Amino acid sequence: MMEDRRYALVFRGHHFGYEVQATAKIFIPGVRFVLCEDGREPEDVPNCITTELCPGESLLLHVSAVLDGKAGERSCTLAADSPEADQEFTLCRLLYDLLRDMTGYTPPWGLLTGIRPVRKVIQCLDAGMTTEQAAASLRERYLISPEKMQLAVDTALVQHPILPHSPKEIGLYISIPFCPTRCSYCSFVSHSMETAKALIPGYVEKLCEEIAVYGKMIPAFGLQVQSVYIGGGTPTAISAQELRQVMEAVATHIDIGHAREYTVEAGRADTITREKLAVIREMGATRISVNPQTLQDNVLEVIGRKHTARQAVDAFLLARDMGFEDINMDLIAGLPTDTYEGFSDTLRRVMALAPDSITVHTLTLKRAADLYRTETADGTIAQVERMAALSAKALPEGGWRPYYLYRQKNTVGNLENVGYAKPGKENLYNILIMDETQTILGAGCGASTKVVLPDGDITRILNYKFPYEYIDRFEKMMEKKQTLREVLAKLSSS
Repeated sequence: MMEDRRYALVFRGHHFGYEVQATAKIFIPGVRFVLCEDGREPEDVPNCITTELCPGESLLLHVSAVLDGKAGERSCTLAADSPEADQEFTLCRLLYDLLRDMTGYTPPWGLLTGIRPVRKVIQCLDAGMTTEQAAASLRERYLISPEKMQLAVDTALVQHPILPHSPKEIGLYISIPFCPTRCSYCSFVSHSMETAKALIPGYVEKLCEEIAVYGKMIPAFGLQVQSVYIGGGTPTAISAQELRQVMEAVATHIDIGHAREYTVEAGRADTITREKLAVIREMGATRISVNPQTLQDNVLEVIGRKHTARQAVDAFLLARDMGFEDINMDLIAGLPTDTYEGFSDTLRRVMALAPDSITVHTLTLKRAADLYRTETADGTIAQVERMAALSAKALPEGGWRPYYLYRQKNTVGNLENVGYAKPGKENLYNILIMDETQTILGAGCGASTKVVLPDGDITRILNYKFPYEYIDRFEKMMEKKQTLREVLAKLSSS
């Protein structure tokens, strides 16, 4: 008989559901909890976690859980007038301790549920703490492992001198959401050429129109483009002429004379040609990505990549030969059928190519629950943790420093994605989009515009998610630019 993997979360006497759920998902990833905000435990869900606040002379906090027939509970008290932030943190800490003991799993990032660990370090540094004080404070509060704490501190020390900038310096993101095929692990908004090829000419035309709109808005509000990033999808999935059309729109309408960097994600080897690289170089891009993900041919086949490891290496060497002096390569730890030995071999071969930066992602599972607390899961998590640990050791020893770090939901082992770069080759756009302290204008399907005011207030304006919507409802989308103009006026006057 198949085990019943349904889970319920019961909330009584509090409204801390988001953080409670985030804490539970550290140990039970990828499931869709039944949320019981009325405080009643459902009779038909076998696995149940209950969190409760009981007021009185002192505040009683209580958590209990039944998981696969195993039961446990924890309790503590706080002063009745304790701040809500303390109540929320203490409740989550109780739940963390209970689930850690019940599952036998100690998360490397501890109680930390946010996707930006480095920001917490930088906040401590900005408050006047030394790096040692910051690390000790955060480790004590969040139970972070020594290795992950050191990674966060090392990353913060690279970022800290880079981060200060004028509020009127902005980034520009341009989305080309097409790929030759969809990789099996992909969760991005991207569309295979087979299904979307007919949409590309119309999409490119509308994208250029949106770039032109931004070209009028940027000087009107006294803004200055600091970085340009063309991503996807795989931007080189479109033709060289279509890529030129997009980049000519940038050159025509956007003043990039003060930009510190201009990135194009060249991406997959089966889309990279000499003609496309020539367009990218001619049109002024200073940085590209050549992303093999792995150099194991059997793994490439399993994940649906239609190129070989040799083609990925050849694409990198071609770009170097054509004069590109800032090249990133992406790798993924934990790809299906990959092994620690295979990942180690990939990392060694990529390091031998000497790219200027190497980004190591941890595989994000769409349904991590399938691996939860099984023998296979334990082996997979342990293996991926070894892959991440190898990268964190080998890359700094080879001269690549961690410069940006973020975490996603449902990553194997609750791990992280880290960008490593040679000194001076850090990608400013990547740092600032993670730090959320810079305004970024997003053009194209699925792009998000984010306006950050000096007081820290953030306004987000989203474009349509799918290419056919973007094309068919373009004029409707342009109406949102009025909202953007109103927010940029606040930024301009601040």
